[in-house]
Amino acid sequence: MKLKITLTALLLCAYISTNAQEISDTKFGKGLINFVAKDSSFSIKFAPRFQVRSVSSWDHDGDQYGSPEHNFIVRRSRLKFSGFAYSPKLKYKIELGLTNRDVSGANQFNRNTPRIILDAVIMWNFAENFELWAGQTKLPGNVERVVSSANLQLVDRSLLNSRFNIDRDLGIQLRHKSDLGGNFLMREKLAISQGEGRNVTEGNEGGLQYTARVEFLPFGKFQSKGDYVQAAIKREDTPKLMVGFTYNYNQDAVRERGFAGDYMFTTADESKNGPLFETDQTTIFADAMFKYKGFSFMGEYAKRDAENAIAVGTDGVTPTGDEVLTGDALNLQAGYMFKSNYEIAGRFTTLNFDNNTTGGTTPQEQYTLGFNKYLVGHKLKVQTDLSYTAVDGNEDNITFRIGFDIHF
Repeated sequence: MKLKITLTALLLCAYISTNAQEISDTKFGKGLINFVAKDSSFSIKFAPRFQVRSVSSWDHDGDQYGSPEHNFIVRRSRLKFSGFAYSPKLKYKIELGLTNRDVSGANQFNRNTPRIILDAVIMWNFAENFELWAGQTKLPGNVERVVSSANLQLVDRSLLNSRFNIDRDLGIQLRHKSDLGGNFLMREKLAISQGEGRNVTEGNEGGLQYTARVEFLPFGKFQSKGDYVQAAIKREDTPKLMVGFTYNYNQDAVRERGFAGDYMFTTADESKNGPLFETDQTTIFADAMFKYKGFSFMGEYAKRDAENAIAVGTDGVTPTGDEVLTGDALNLQAGYMFKSNYEIAGRFTTLNFDNNTTGGTTPQEQYTLGFNKYLVGHKLKVQTDLSYTAVDGNEDNITFRIGFDIHF
């Protein structure tokens, strides 16, 4: 399947290159192919990218750190297509994932097939300052999740993001931006989606998911959409700040983390063929992005609640072993970019789970120190970071990572 997709993409690119009126912006990092039809009725940009990394991890057994475990992986390998169709006001984006991490998660709700499609979304600017999105893409959640994995400051996202983000889903979004005077901008984003994550073919099993986000930019726009790019790749001559708030309500959610995690059943047997357990889940985010010259800062707070966090059987009493992951988290991250394009960055993350969820009451803290070299911004870079994780205040784990990114 993956080979067929890759070959199809390459054949499409070959066809485009032989029939193009003009190929422009072929500089590295601007896309492998940029094509505009002769009658300007559509355009397409093809931009593949991949990330490889090495991970070494030491666990603490109570007395000392044991022997390290090593892992070498292709973390991401993706094909991205974007452009406009019929009119520049009607844009689209398609992104396909090819690595095992991207396509894993086959189950009876997606016909036991690989989850290859990451994004397939149409974006229509139907009126001034209004856009309507339709398809599968990221919901307007915490800023760290919406930042592309191509534009991360550390080797990967934080523990807050891995436990509490709301990620991608199928549905529609309405987006609007307002000029409040001077340089002050406000952006509003609303979404109604299926509520079970990407590539679901047998939904809707639970209820719908509703997301609302508002963002304030008191000092005006960032350069090159830098409020959704980590690190000070573009050095801001004046301070720039984005503050955002998100409210997400997943009605009758059937998965442990709303969009992801195991499906929750009302039966405790291994077959997992009984009715699904449904409960309302609420997730809130408050976050900020700040940049000035070589300094960058990102802060996030997340909290998830559920009406009934423990799945029970059809009798309404007997636990089945499935649980909603509830609790809260804080993530603080900062870095300084030197004019030589070397950067030093740090991150502090805390996780607190509620008593009735997986992980129990055990809090976690993680400290990460990173060092990066940007050769062509985020398009070609080398990153390293070292993380120390404490569980319930005890020594637990040390992890060292080094990663390489190349984005055409």
